[in-house]
Amino acid sequence: MFTPDKQLSELSRGVSEIITEAEFVEKLRKSYETGIPLKVKAGFDPTAPDIHLGHTVLIEKMRQFQEFGHEVIFLIGDFTGMIGDPSGKNELRKPLSKEDVLANAETYKEQIYKILSPDKTKIVFNSEWFSQMDAIGIARLGAMQTVARMLERDDFKKRFASQNSITLLEFYYPLFQGYDSVHLKADVELGGTDQRFNLLMGRDLQRTHGQKEQTVIMLPLLEGLDGVNKMSKSLGNYIGINEAPNEIFGKIMSISDELMLKYYELLSHRSAQEITTLKDALKAGTHHPKKAKEDLAMEIVERYHGHDETLKAKEHFDRVFGAKEIPEDMKEIVIASAEPLWICKIIKDNALSASTSEAMRAIKQGGVKIDGRVVTDANEKLPKGEFVISVGKRKFLKITID
Repeated sequence: MFTPDKQLSELSRGVSEIITEAEFVEKLRKSYETGIPLKVKAGFDPTAPDIHLGHTVLIEKMRQFQEFGHEVIFLIGDFTGMIGDPSGKNELRKPLSKEDVLANAETYKEQIYKILSPDKTKIVFNSEWFSQMDAIGIARLGAMQTVARMLERDDFKKRFASQNSITLLEFYYPLFQGYDSVHLKADVELGGTDQRFNLLMGRDLQRTHGQKEQTVIMLPLLEGLDGVNKMSKSLGNYIGINEAPNEIFGKIMSISDELMLKYYELLSHRSAQEITTLKDALKAGTHHPKKAKEDLAMEIVERYHGHDETLKAKEHFDRVFGAKEIPEDMKEIVIASAEPLWICKIIKDNALSASTSEAMRAIKQGGVKIDGRVVTDANEKLPKGEFVISVGKRKFLKITID
């Protein structure tokens, strides 16, 4: 087993906060001395059928724990998914049906084994214990926290102040998530920074139940292709792990140089030292950002589609973006903008279409590409960087957004 210091060095990489680090070090030390692995829990509500790279930030951290010999518990919140996590929401969230939740959960089970080791991963559904909890148990759970404590939560506080509805069921969501940790006797829980309140609730309820409090490890949220918003399928700024190799490769090549480094930090399997060396080389100008981005794209595509498909995706990108299929005399523009620019407006303003609605139709028909990848979302916005936009087979534009 790896030493506690070695484990801490890798497990704290890319992490926003550990509550508390002293407790975590002690747990790693005790696990090392006794040979008893830590129980590491991360929960996922199956509210959408596809896993994207934003989801994999947590899953990659679970993989690291697996490699150090700890027990990983992938919790599918089929019970809580029917409520809907209110974290970061300014309005009542529509619950999913049981059928939708179960269907999405099945796709999760298929996709996570592209990252986690099947024989080292324990998959559990929280309906297993909540479906057995009677009305008295639910009432007792609700008695463990006050309304005042719940209103300390930032999103609830904002909704209350603006007189937006908050249901009692939503108040129960953090309690349910916290009780998951009690039932599983979790030593560690992983979550995004937007989950802070829920994660700490697990510590509160474990203490109430006489258990040793779990260590909370929070990871940053991964921005999507726009470089601004959290990666989300609803925003169209996501990279799905089940997408075609050409799509994944092209999308990664389209992100900004700054965002590329964060993707390396949170998604790459390179060691912390290798990434530090890469950052130094980029800063010194001895390594080109495009080559670094290409290496990252190849690593991610190979992880989900294999070596052969990765080579094909790179060849496709080189052929399209390497000017072999792009006219040398295409129009080139530079635009200064502090905000990401809407693809349809760019197309219309540069006479690649007569109107934004025509541009939207072209996207719907699969006729618009950015750096060789087909644009599928008419709401997509381009962050800072250099891009080649094509509409149909004859209209091209090279745009640099500063």
